[in-house]
Amino acid sequence: MPTQWRTIAPIVGRTSAQCLERYEHLLDEAQRKAEGLDEEATEARKLKPGEIDPTPETKPARPDPIDMDDDELEMLSEARARLANTQGKKAKRKARERQLSDARRLASLQKRREMRAAGLAFARKFKPKRNQIDYSEEIPFEKHVPAGFHDPSEDRYVVEDANQRAIEDHQKPRGREIEMEMRREDREKLKKRKEQGEADAVFNIKEKKRSKLVLPEPQISDRELEQIVKIGHASDSVRQYIDGTATSGLLTDYTESARANAVAARTMRTPMPKDTIQMEIENIMALQNTESVLKGGINTPLHETELGKGVLPTPKILATPNTVLHAIAATPGTQSQLPGATPGGFATPAGSIAATPFRDQMRINDEIGGSALEQKANLKRALAGLPTPKNDFEIVGPDDEGTEGAVEDDKDQEDEGWVEDASERAEKQAKRNAEIRIRNLKMRSQVIQRSLPKPSKINEQATRPTNASGDLPKADDMIKLEMSRILAWDVDNKAPEVTYSRDELDAAAELIKQEAEAGPELNTLMWKVVDQCTSEMILSKDKFTRIAILPREEQMKALNEEFQMYRGWMNQRAKKAAKVEKKLRVKLGGYQVNSSS
Repeated sequence: MPTQWRTIAPIVGRTSAQCLERYEHLLDEAQRKAEGLDEEATEARKLKPGEIDPTPETKPARPDPIDMDDDELEMLSEARARLANTQGKKAKRKARERQLSDARRLASLQKRREMRAAGLAFARKFKPKRNQIDYSEEIPFEKHVPAGFHDPSEDRYVVEDANQRAIEDHQKPRGREIEMEMRREDREKLKKRKEQGEADAVFNIKEKKRSKLVLPEPQISDRELEQIVKIGHASDSVRQYIDGTATSGLLTDYTESARANAVAARTMRTPMPKDTIQMEIENIMALQNTESVLKGGINTPLHETELGKGVLPTPKILATPNTVLHAIAATPGTQSQLPGATPGGFATPAGSIAATPFRDQMRINDEIGGSALEQKANLKRALAGLPTPKNDFEIVGPDDEGTEGAVEDDKDQEDEGWVEDASERAEKQAKRNAEIRIRNLKMRSQVIQRSLPKPSKINEQATRPTNASGDLPKADDMIKLEMSRILAWDVDNKAPEVTYSRDELDAAAELIKQEAEAGPELNTLMWKVVDQCTSEMILSKDKFTRIAILPREEQMKALNEEFQMYRGWMNQRAKKAAKVEKKLRVKLGGYQVNSSS
């Protein structure tokens, strides 16, 4: 039947002869399997002496024999060259031309070398390309020496300013200074981490945080396991005494059923798929070997496959068995029987995949589950067996600060016979917390109260005491010490050891105000000096420095950052102004139209 293989061949990407050969090979394999022959034995379909191979073109090419004559070898090479010819020339001629060109090139190269060694100039035939230098003929970037003597008085040199060079060298950051700055920053970071957390946390920074392994609680405790073992030993000891009696046949060995139930309790696996092609081959072999219909008897049993239902292959859907949907104690095939009816059989239907049911082997006990009435009665008995409730309660008061006043208010309300609502109590507690927060905020500096910008780190040089003699230096040192404490409180959130009350702070503020009013008036020239000093300060590398001492690159960078900051502020205020203008336009639009008309 070559026609069907010509139709099938382009679908599978093979020739019709290959498809037919594969088909015959599969038939031979099925016949060998049916006859019980060894797989490693010689194939059944081998050409017998005198037979001719119907498809010799499917055989693999044989290697050329070694003992060929020269004429035969030349004929084979010429045929191979003709088959490999794709450009209109024979491979032999192309190889000969390639060999001649290589010999010509080597001869010309040897000739040039010999003439150069003899001192003879040899002109190259090719023309040099434009904008290309022949390094063997000329010297690149050659500067010819002028003829005559050179007068050194005509030389002009650029005199370098030594002071300016020294200033530039001084302004450049040196490697040692940069390293010392980085070391100082690392020490500050370690210091902050030690203050914020434990000392060992500094060394565990690079360690990956892993969550603790939380395992579920065991379903069977050790005590229950010991009880099960004891029960097993007791049953074995009883079994030894009963085995020799006449009624020992009425009892069964439940150890085997328990072992089978344990095996069945495992998660069921997906069944192995069937080989559809092998089943079809067995069907074909069975149909070929059928006897005459006149003899009668049953038909040849065939495997059921889905190959004849369509041209496209049928997708294989393998569902994983679900142990939850199978009842633990249900026998397959008896789910639809009425309670009290005689079971029809205990055979598992074909094609069903279910776990081994938990049953006693002699079918003495009743079915587990029973009817709905029995289940309801069992539920009522279980509910009736619950322990009686105990009205023992233990009240624990909260540990939050500021709850003493709330407890006192509750006591007063209980004395009056009225209980306050929980929402009102929460609202009062929130008001108390807000008052405490405001009271604590008033104890802080004006920077924190007014949400003003604060430095990222403390400049220790600015608050270093002078330790000089005299009243004014001592007062200045005291002010610097207090300022360093306030800065540490604001920046690092380290509260000072000594804190002052609100009355003391108000008294100090009043004294400062009186001293400021009694003192001399500030001179206008002083304000100009202050403005000039503040205009020269600029933020660079997270600290304020004078712009005149910075290099050119850092000046440009600092000014660019300041410009970007001002631009951001301007954009924020522009957006707010646009929103306000939009609201005013909506609110006053009618008035503007009436006034214009």
